[in-house]
Amino acid sequence: MTMSVPENISGSGGKEEESEDESEILEESPCGRWQKRREQVSQGNVPGIESAYLAMDTEEGVEVVWNEVQFSDKKVFKSFEERIREMFENLMQVEHPNIVKFHKYWLDMRESRARVIFITEYMSSGSLKQFLKKTKKNHKTMNVKAWKRWCTQILSALSYLHSCDPPIIHGNLTCDTIFIQHNGLIKIGSVWHRLFVNVFAEAIHGNVHQHRDEVRNQHFFAPEYGIAEDNYAIDIFSFGICGLEMAVLEIQANGDTAVAKEAIDYAGQSLEDPLMREFIQSCVRTEAKSRPTAHDLLFHRVLFEVHSLKLLAAHCFINNQYLLPENCVEEKTKSYDPNGIMAEINHRNRPGVHLKYSHVSPLELDKFLEDVKNGIYPLMNFASQRPHPIPRALSLSQEQMETVKTPTPEPQETETRKVVQIHCNLEATEEGTRSHLSLFLKMDDRLHRQLSCDVLPSDSPKDLASELVHHAFISEEDCEKLACFLEDALCKHWSGTSTSPTAMAVMY
Repeated sequence: MTMSVPENISGSGGKEEESEDESEILEESPCGRWQKRREQVSQGNVPGIESAYLAMDTEEGVEVVWNEVQFSDKKVFKSFEERIREMFENLMQVEHPNIVKFHKYWLDMRESRARVIFITEYMSSGSLKQFLKKTKKNHKTMNVKAWKRWCTQILSALSYLHSCDPPIIHGNLTCDTIFIQHNGLIKIGSVWHRLFVNVFAEAIHGNVHQHRDEVRNQHFFAPEYGIAEDNYAIDIFSFGICGLEMAVLEIQANGDTAVAKEAIDYAGQSLEDPLMREFIQSCVRTEAKSRPTAHDLLFHRVLFEVHSLKLLAAHCFINNQYLLPENCVEEKTKSYDPNGIMAEINHRNRPGVHLKYSHVSPLELDKFLEDVKNGIYPLMNFASQRPHPIPRALSLSQEQMETVKTPTPEPQETETRKVVQIHCNLEATEEGTRSHLSLFLKMDDRLHRQLSCDVLPSDSPKDLASELVHHAFISEEDCEKLACFLEDALCKHWSGTSTSPTAMAVMY
């Protein structure tokens, strides 16, 4: 759900009294943690919510947003109750550094009213639209590095949503539903907009409001929006328009009318960088099937870059921070000799490079780690924060597999890169009936894939390899090669009596 900055209150007199009135506590959550204030925030882009309120999280001491969805009829509300709970339980599972955080929800059916109350993160710095207006007003142009960083963060969030099971289609991505923090962190809100529109449109009190209803936002929506079945392509079109607005700061409209297609084409042609121009144009193609996925766009030449060892190490540190003592970076940097060498690169025909501890500022390192933790520098999908799980269709019986098949399965992407190196690690789980398989693949373009799953003695190496082909993790040509490798590794592991991990590696 999207949060916005508080609406400005005009007038200079009685500001202190107004401030006191706004901070008045109107209501508390059943647990007492969330306290609703009188001060409203603009929340027009979520259907069914005509207003939302600032609230205080009394445990964390931070401001949040108190959202209310009013239902027109208590009986109708009762009929939707199970679906409401299911939707909001799913909403609580959405966890990504570039998506506005959903904290809590509860149902209120006291007296004659029926409503759902949910608490979301408060985005105090405002929307991307507001930032772009300020930038243009100051006669500044968009920094290309910032543009690339913002696009990467938005695509990282979209790729996460589209890879959920079932996929989550945003359906309301505009510069008003994207938020930027003071540190450059981008977050997208209104994530569950389509569910409100599709599921509760008739039951919600008042009009179901959509950004498409606003003339100034119609150009963000794909031509097939509301006509064809929702899929990732409508989000990609909206992202393309957002990316174009970020690059040119504003797409000129003719008065109060909608932004014309000619204005979008003109703005696209005005981009000096041909790669940036091609990137945007691929997103806003009229034919939905011809638009790339968010995953594909992360690897587009205008955005993709090989991550530095520093960034990879930072992600590794953040992901395993729970294993380390508090303030360990500060303590470690204090104990090291500034002139000590922490790394060196040796060359055959020329002097090597020595990297000393004095080359790294502890303050800069802390800031960089904080930015990585906040999601400002996400990794591309080939090195995601958690390993890709190997699909577990193998563990289902034939009858179960028939029940989960869809009548019209989505076409799968195919992998064309060759595997040049395979490494696996097998470790027995505590139950002893299964083992945990970690598989590391190095592709011929030097990119890496890391996959993991639990395996049983009855699992077939050939079926495991076939699943990897089916889900586009490896090419068809590598299927037999990987099956043979897994067979050797699994035979060695299951025949062993030791509880220690089994490791194997091979290069081609």
